[in-house]
Amino acid sequence: MVEVIGEINRSASIKVSEYNGHHKSSEKVGDVPKDDVHELMNLITTVRGFPSHESKDVYGYDVKLDFNSMEIQWSNKDDDPAAGDISEIAGEQKDDFKRVADSIEALGRTFAKKDSQI
Repeated sequence: MVEVIGEINRSASIKVSEYNGHHKSSEKVGDVPKDDVHELMNLITTVRGFPSHESKDVYGYDVKLDFNSMEIQWSNKDDDPAAGDISEIAGEQKDDFKRVADSIEALGRTFAKKDSQI
């Protein structure tokens, strides 16, 4: 799990937690520079309005994304009755979703280097 917590136009803290089953096995922390936070915020706006489903992995990547900011509140695991038939998610939306997920994971690898107490 990767958590980025902060404000726009400022640096943010990042925490990467590894789990063994339901138990946390390790945790790394660090700081994300404000330019990278700004870039992340621009990137996550690309998924605004994308369909979501509370029990189906509609993007096929076994990844859960949750965004909570003043600009966007979205999760791919939300109950979205307006989504209609989600069996046909556009390939471009899947690619955008994957790009956002990969970018967040890369932020974790790049900036969460310090061991945290579990």
